[in-house]
Amino acid sequence: VEFVESGGGMVQPGGSLRLSCSASGFTFSAFAMSWYRQAPGKEREWIALTNSTGEYTDYADSVRGRFTISRDNIKSTVYLQMDDLKSEDTAVYYCRALRLSDVTVYWGKGIRVTVSS
Repeated sequence: VEFVESGGGMVQPGGSLRLSCSASGFTFSAFAMSWYRQAPGKEREWIALTNSTGEYTDYADSVRGRFTISRDNIKSTVYLQMDDLKSEDTAVYYCRALRLSDVTVYWGKGIRVTVSS
């Protein structure tokens, strides 16, 4: 199992970034995909999820209306479009795959996002 995460970096407040998480080594279309983040000194928190088909999505209140999760099962990739970024969005962002039938979980290695002027 391997994840390749990209799209992170530094951006000014109010800016946008698009994170990508490309997966291999498992049947991507059988897994729900989520994004989590961990800010300095804080616990890892869930921020967005999409079901295996991409038809259902949900968001934490802290990002709802600003972030959009999507997936492409042909490319085995999940995305996180982040708009109107704030300093409190600064964190390491992780993608996670979950197969509900047997609770199999795979984690990406994380990608850093810094929002600063």
